[in-house]
Amino acid sequence: MTAEQLKASILKLAIEGKLVEQRPEEGTAHELYEKIQQERQKLISEGKLKKEKPLPEISEDEIPFEIPQSWKWTKLGMLVSKDIKRGKSPKYVQDSNILVFAQKCNSKYDGIKLDLAKCLDAQLIDKYPKEEFMVDKDIIINSTGGGTMGRVGFYSSEVNTCNKLVVPDTHVTIIRTVENINSNYIFYYLKYSQKDLEKLGEGSTNQTELKANVIQSFLVPIPPLEEQKRIVAKIEELMPLVDKYGKAQDKLNAINKNLASILKKSILQEAIQGKLVEQRPEEGTAHEFYEKIQQERQKLISEGKLKKEKPLPEISEDEIPFEIPQSWKWTKLGMLVSKDIKRGKSPKYVQDSNILVFAQKCNSKYDGIKLDLAKCLDAQLIDKYPKEEFMVDKDIIINSTGGGTMGRVGFYSSEVNTCNKLVVPDTHVTIIRTVENINSNYIFYYLKYSQKDLEKLGEGSTNQTELKANVIQSFLVPIPPLEEQKRIVTKIEELFKIIDGKLNI
Repeated sequence: MTAEQLKASILKLAIEGKLVEQRPEEGTAHELYEKIQQERQKLISEGKLKKEKPLPEISEDEIPFEIPQSWKWTKLGMLVSKDIKRGKSPKYVQDSNILVFAQKCNSKYDGIKLDLAKCLDAQLIDKYPKEEFMVDKDIIINSTGGGTMGRVGFYSSEVNTCNKLVVPDTHVTIIRTVENINSNYIFYYLKYSQKDLEKLGEGSTNQTELKANVIQSFLVPIPPLEEQKRIVAKIEELMPLVDKYGKAQDKLNAINKNLASILKKSILQEAIQGKLVEQRPEEGTAHEFYEKIQQERQKLISEGKLKKEKPLPEISEDEIPFEIPQSWKWTKLGMLVSKDIKRGKSPKYVQDSNILVFAQKCNSKYDGIKLDLAKCLDAQLIDKYPKEEFMVDKDIIINSTGGGTMGRVGFYSSEVNTCNKLVVPDTHVTIIRTVENINSNYIFYYLKYSQKDLEKLGEGSTNQTELKANVIQSFLVPIPPLEEQKRIVTKIEELFKIIDGKLNI
């Protein structure tokens, strides 16, 4: 279980009344609720809270889970001492003594980040009634789209190290609870319920809004006040322990990832040197096999599917990086392909089409091929792409320009193309498509092992490094007989699966 899952479990137990015991001497939430409503009536009579129409009663069908008998379901709008509404649209200045709390200040991972707040034009201060200024223990809900809607945060005066006034902008909603409710308890409940809040937005994809009336009607289970305090105390006792567990887990995961990487590299090293599986004389030699490959390539050249290149220089003894079995053969990558080695075309993008453009970022460092990061090509340009330029199952991708990814090797599978769109490479990647008589998975694993060597072969300035097609063509590859290639790939994948399973990668 991850630290985040453990935190969610603790909060789930808390809001279901299972984290601490119920104590009859603490009374019931029904009694507490009456006090809360008396407090709210006082605020209404003092003009500090707007008198709203009574919220509809809660039906049995609406209740999401069971709570102890001493607890009570209510609606969030019945627990606040300040009207639930979004802030005002601000006018910013370079500096002032008033900060504007925006969505980005309610950080996903780092809590409240008041250093990200901009300054409000102080001349507008009269437009903000006293109760609009944020106070200690205000709960913040991001209330418009853009990937943060529904996010819950907790404002504390401790984060306001500059001691400036703070007002919310129009994209956040402030929840300020009555005195007879523990605001930390409400925060933890809303934090647990964040996914539910996110789903309640209304409007188009880019303009989703979590409206005030929806927030007002959001169901909340309340325990007696003393139990709320004990729940909060227990949560805050456990969370630091979970954080320690999370850090230890992160360290272990990093160690496991590093260990897995080392083990996998060792396996690949054994594989490409002919030490992972045995050689079998009945499977022939790579020299015989190589002749078949060249016959296949000559056929492709005669059919116009492969460009006739000048013969690549012979491989000298000095170039060979390590010894291989006698039945193997050193060759150059350019002698094993069924498609010319070259970078893709410079694309013209559109919002949507049936053709995706494979860019460097789609060849992810940790997560393999990420086709969901591909943009769409203007379909009017389709005639500029010959049939062989469209990516096919088992294409190998090499990122071929700088920017921190040059030399990265990936393996394209039709399985990742869940949308079944055509895919073309852009000008920053090079496609390696092997002949039929080569196991493309074997070539991928060899190039993946050799990634560091490919990275060093870039030419040009630091920011404009390029791995040129002729360099990739001349890259040395050790090839075993075809059946041995297949057995090597099977053994690699078998061992990788064991490593990932044992180390929980």
